[in-house]
Amino acid sequence: MPFVTPTEIFARLPKEQKCAVGAFNAHNMEYAEGIVKAAELEKAPVIMMMSEASLQYAGMEMLTNICLTVAKASSVPVAVTLDHGKSPECIDYCLAHGISVMVDGSGFPFEENVAFTRTIVERAHKAGLSVEGELGSLTGTEDGEEERAAKLTNPEEALQFAKLTGVDALAISIGNCHGLYVGTPKIEIDRLKKVKALVGELPVVMHGGSDLPVDVSKAAIAEGIRKFNVGTDLKYAFSNQLRETLNQEPMPFQPWDNLSAARDAVCRLTRAKITLFGSNGTAW
Repeated sequence: MPFVTPTEIFARLPKEQKCAVGAFNAHNMEYAEGIVKAAELEKAPVIMMMSEASLQYAGMEMLTNICLTVAKASSVPVAVTLDHGKSPECIDYCLAHGISVMVDGSGFPFEENVAFTRTIVERAHKAGLSVEGELGSLTGTEDGEEERAAKLTNPEEALQFAKLTGVDALAISIGNCHGLYVGTPKIEIDRLKKVKALVGELPVVMHGGSDLPVDVSKAAIAEGIRKFNVGTDLKYAFSNQLRETLNQEPMPFQPWDNLSAARDAVCRLTRAKITLFGSNGTAW
């Protein structure tokens, strides 16, 4: 199966059914293999993401080679992207090696975010790659109502941002957050509806897809979310399984014994998310 861009995945997702592609953070070989195995078992396209922190830890050449190798050997369509790209070094490396990027200028004022994102879009499109931009920043558990409201995506600005940057997908803030939610998530589906009504066919992305209630995830997909990012849930699945394995007596010490169990936990969680997002069976 050819290695693909996120744009190709978005274009081939069935328009007649409400579904979203799962985008999962890969931190090492076991994560990458678990994610892609899940996609193959569910016959679903998938996006593997690499964070700047993981690239700095593993080394850009090491982690990108792992993800690209696993992706290109897959029997289903797999895209590999940089997640929350802010560092020019990381962005440059990925674009130079055929990897699409999600650029995060959400911490800038609107005009600076537009300028930053548009520059990356121009470079990526020349190389046939995709760019996801972000408008609005994810809320935190410590935010008060005023701080929370200030971080949410303004629908009219979303339309303007899309036109000015030419992004291939847009990550928005509607009350979602990274990590685990404290209490009931306050996801503003009505804000999503307004954004989607204005940006039309542009794929809209929801970061912070871990730990969301099933009904919230389904409601977001029903109103137009086409990509869900999942990171924290995989980390817990991997770490909890590794701890359980290592706590056995006698303790397994062969890497293929303890790490393969953690890889399988990543696979199981990824399969469950793919099914929740409705993209199972949509591989071409």
